[in-house]
Amino acid sequence: MQRHHSPFRADVVGSFLRPDAIKQARIQFAAGEIDAGQLRAVEDSAIRQVVEQQCACGLHVVTDGEFRRAWWHFDFFDGLQGVERYDSDKGIQFNGVQTKAHGVRVTGKLAFGDHPMLEDFRFLQSISGSAQPKMTIPSPSVLHFRGGRKDIDSTVYPELDAYFDDLATTWRDAIHAFYEAGCRYLQLDDTVWAYLCSDDQRRQVRERGEDPDELARIYARVLNKALEGKPEDLTIGLHVCRGNFRSTWISEGGYEPVAEVLFGQVNIDAFFLEYDNDRSGDFAPLRFIRPGKQQVVLGLVTTKNGELENPEGIKARIQEAAQYVDINQICLSPQCGFASTEEGNSLTEAQQWDKVRLVTAVAEQVW
Repeated sequence: MQRHHSPFRADVVGSFLRPDAIKQARIQFAAGEIDAGQLRAVEDSAIRQVVEQQCACGLHVVTDGEFRRAWWHFDFFDGLQGVERYDSDKGIQFNGVQTKAHGVRVTGKLAFGDHPMLEDFRFLQSISGSAQPKMTIPSPSVLHFRGGRKDIDSTVYPELDAYFDDLATTWRDAIHAFYEAGCRYLQLDDTVWAYLCSDDQRRQVRERGEDPDELARIYARVLNKALEGKPEDLTIGLHVCRGNFRSTWISEGGYEPVAEVLFGQVNIDAFFLEYDNDRSGDFAPLRFIRPGKQQVVLGLVTTKNGELENPEGIKARIQEAAQYVDINQICLSPQCGFASTEEGNSLTEAQQWDKVRLVTAVAEQVW
């Protein structure tokens, strides 16, 4: 049966390829040729268009394509109190390519204040028509995992317990602030749970003196504390990502190492899970999804290339997943965003929209 509330049978992860108008305006803004107001006007126009395109593809959910951001996570962190961006020695290493060299560190007490993305959401809501506007922000674990202890000022947080408490409170305040701004569908984007599925990443965690299984338990506690008091009519999704930068990736490995903690204990309404290739493992970990409690949104359509999947193949994989979780708890989406950073993935805008139409068409036929 179809769903008339979030998550939808046909859903999206959030980001879309940046149109040329935005890329050009960013260059002009950086050169001082246009001001922030002029840049925002260009973004507003492009966001109106991307909302119309999502609706034209048959979606009942729309995002702003993350068009105002350069990164899926740093732009959000920039707006938090107690966090500062810095230029790191090297970028984040993906499979065969590195990102620009940025990092974030915690230099003061963490808090959520008058964040600029609240206004970004209000604009999206004002133009979303009958579709459900969805806001995407990084998950709290992302702020901790990349730098760990070394990127947290020890004079501010001599003990990490206090840091994790403030991390949870900051995200709980963010959740309530977006709700007050009118948001009823919020997605937390999280690469960390996928890293904790990767043998190589788990080895790196141990080498820096941390226990990956203990980190999973800590992150589960932080998420559940952040979700305390969540309004009943607010849907919160968690997107688990293995890395998405210019069509490359970071981690590989199925969900089994974290499935019992993540699916069995974290009080998320919907898990957006990448399942577009062999690196994602099989569907067996879905047996931990709680019956009747949560939705699992299967990312069976890749955003990494423009080749269009066979709809019958997607349907077969949905039936395969349904051996482990009730098919009425399953939805469908692309595996990730199309442009987690402003550079975007290696496909055309036409191929991007073909992929979205494929998702809506298959969902219509299956449910």
